[in-house]
Amino acid sequence: MSKEDVLEKIIAALSDDLALFTQAARIAHAAATHAECLPDNKYDTTALEASYVAQGQANRAQDIKRALESYRNLLLRPFDDTVPIRLTALITVEAEDGSDRCFFLGPAAGGLKLSIEGGECIVITPESTLGRALLGKCCGDELQIGNGAARKTFTITAVS
Repeated sequence: MSKEDVLEKIIAALSDDLALFTQAARIAHAAATHAECLPDNKYDTTALEASYVAQGQANRAQDIKRALESYRNLLLRPFDDTVPIRLTALITVEAEDGSDRCFFLGPAAGGLKLSIEGGECIVITPESTLGRALLGKCCGDELQIGNGAARKTFTITAVS
């Protein structure tokens, strides 16, 4: 799968999420201001709780909108085996158990999972532990994540 395909999938997923959270914010706002939510007494907090939900949904929609804008304006950089990893790298790593994992190093939306041919690609950001560990590495390099018994070793097998 090409980086262009991954970028298209990220934009599509974020667009879907934005529509979902925008609609959820509208519904929560309507619920918070509905006549049935008016307090019956000073201990009735139904409207207040609904307004918190509406604000949380609106905040999440704004976060997604910013992420979507950053991906729409993203310039994909070319990589090969000798170019150090940085933003827009599509990275395949091999875990200790021999399994391959695919990551896209993006500016936002860390943790977003995309279905791609042959499996899954996870968006990571430079602020994540794995993202920080990958920055500046090249194909063939090893990296270790975690401490003690939780320490895992990965080998970078492809960068594009």
